[in-house]
Amino acid sequence: MRYLTLLAVTAAVLLPAMAFAASSVHEFTLDSLNGTPTPLASFKGKVMLVVNVASQCGYTYQYEGLQRLYTKYKDQGLVLAGFPANNFGAQEPGSNSEIGAFCKSKFGVTFPMFSKISVAGADKAPLYQFLTDTRANPKTGGEIKWNFTKFLIDRDGKVLARFDSAVEPESKEVTSAVEAALKK
Repeated sequence: MRYLTLLAVTAAVLLPAMAFAASSVHEFTLDSLNGTPTPLASFKGKVMLVVNVASQCGYTYQYEGLQRLYTKYKDQGLVLAGFPANNFGAQEPGSNSEIGAFCKSKFGVTFPMFSKISVAGADKAPLYQFLTDTRANPKTGGEIKWNFTKFLIDRDGKVLARFDSAVEPESKEVTSAVEAALKK
C-alpha cells in the first residue's frame, strides 16, 4: 500500500514537472480520434492551430470556419488539430467515434482530430499543461476559459499566439497571424 501511495505521489509531482519541462508541442504524443498514438513531432516544419473543441457548444459552428481555414492553407503548411474536451458545460459528452461521425457528417471535417482529453483541471492533459503554463508561454499562457480556444504554433513547435473562443477562425486576427507564420 505504501508503495502505491509513493508511486501516486511521485507521478503527481513528476508528470506535471515533465510537461513544464517541455519546450515545444513537438515533444507530445496524443492519440488520434481512432486511438492511434500520434507524435506531434510528425508536424515539425508545419504551422499548427491547436483548438479545444466541443460538439454541443454555442461555438460549435466554428468547425465550419476551422475546416475552411484548413482547406485554404493546408497546402502552404498549416495543420489544424482538434482536441475534443468535455471540461466546459459538459458540451462534449460523446465517445471518440461519435465525435468523429458528428464532425464529418455535420461539418465535413478533414483536419486531424484527436481523442477526447481534458484541457483544464486536475486531469489536464500534458499538452495543455504546456500550452497554458505561464512560465513556458508567458505571452499566451493561462487557464482555458471555454471551448474553441485556439493556439497558433510555429514550425518549430513554439506557441506564437492565442485566440479566445469568440475569435472566429476566419477573422482577420487569425488569418493574418496564420499567414505571417506560414511565411517564416
